Amino acid sequence: MQENILISQDQLEDNGISVHEKGAVKDSGSKFDLLQYLEQKIGSDTVSLEWFRTDDIELFQPTDSDTGGFICTQKINSIIRVNKFFEAANHCLQEGQYLVITLETKDQRKERLLQKFPKLVSYPYYSLDFVLKRVFPKMKLTRKIYFAITKGKNRVISLTEALGRLVSCGFEIVDHKQIGNLTYVISKKQRKPFFDMQPTYGAIVKLRRIGYRGEIFDVYKVRTMYPYSEYLQDYVYSLNNLEEGGKFKNDFRTTSYGEFFRRFWIDELPMLVNWFKGQMKLVGVRPLSEQYFYLYPKEIQNLRISSKPGLVPPYYADLPRGMDEILESEKRYLEAYKLNPIKTDIRYFFKAFKNILITGARSR
Repeated sequence: MQENILISQDQLEDNGISVHEKGAVKDSGSKFDLLQYLEQKIGSDTVSLEWFRTDDIELFQPTDSDTGGFICTQKINSIIRVNKFFEAANHCLQEGQYLVITLETKDQRKERLLQKFPKLVSYPYYSLDFVLKRVFPKMKLTRKIYFAITKGKNRVISLTEALGRLVSCGFEIVDHKQIGNLTYVISKKQRKPFFDMQPTYGAIVKLRRIGYRGEIFDVYKVRTMYPYSEYLQDYVYSLNNLEEGGKFKNDFRTTSYGEFFRRFWIDELPMLVNWFKGQMKLVGVRPLSEQYFYLYPKEIQNLRISSKPGLVPPYYADLPRGMDEILESEKRYLEAYKLNPIKTDIRYFFKAFKNILITGARSR
C-alpha cells in the first residue's frame, strides 16, 4: 500500500506538497522538522517531491522535469532488496532529481534496544541481537539461514552502508540528519547504477586495486570497514582530505574492531594469497583503488605500475608525514627499485622491520 504518514493532507497542501493518499498523523513535531530540513537543503524542489511509504518498486513511475524526486518514509531496514529499490528509483528519476530515504542506523537501533528492557535484560538481549542481526548476515555459512528466517526484514544497517549503497546505485550524497529516532538521507541522481554483484559485505572481502602494468586485480583483506564503504572514497575525501600516512582524516567508514585489526595487520593477512598468486611481492608500494590512484601525479602513477605492489610498503622504512612526503618516499623507492630491485627490497625490508620493532610503527 502506498501512503503518506508525515502530516495531514491540509498541512501538506499548505506547504505546496502533493501526496498520493492521506495517511495517519504520527509524531507531527519531528515530521515538521523533516519538512523544514528538506526545505533548508533542497529549497523549492521540496514542494514537488513525491512522498511514498512503500517497498513496492512497481509504484515508481518515470518523472518529468517538474518533479523534485521521491521521498520514501518506509525505513529501508525493512526493504527486502534495498539495491533493487534504489535502482528502480534511479531508473525513474532524471539526473539531478532527489531520492530521500529513511533508516534506523545501527547506533539508533542499539540505543532503542538498550532502553527497551532493564539493564539486566537489555544487554544480553542486545548481545544476542548483535550475533543474529549483524554477524549471521556477514558469514557465508549463516547468511542463507538469516535471510530464510527474517526475509530481510528489520535488518541492521549502518549509516555508512546506506550511503555506500546509494552511491553504488548512482546517487550523490547531498546530506543526512537524525530527526527523532530516525535518520534521513538526501541524495541526488548522478548517473546509472554500477550493478555491482560483489560488494564488500562478508568477513573476507575482495577489493579492486591497480597492480602491475595498470591491471586491475582483487586484493584479499579482512573487512575492517562497514559494507559498501569502497563507494564512499570520493565522498570522504571531499569532506576530510588526507592525514599523515596518506589515509583519510576522520574516516567514519572504519568499524570499532577494524582499528584493532589494522593496528596489528590482522586485516592484511589474506593478502598472502595475492603474494602466492604472484600479484604482489614482499616489498613494494601499497596497491591503490582507482579513486585513490588518480589522486597521484601522473609521474608517480607511471612509476607505480612499473612494478608489482607489495605487502611491506616503503612507508614503514621512511615514516613520511603528509601526502607530499609519502609521494616523495614512494618515488624514491620506485626509482631505486628500477636500478637495483633485489638490493633495494632487502634494504627497505630490514629498515621497515627495524622501525616496526623499535619505533613502534603500525598500520593505520
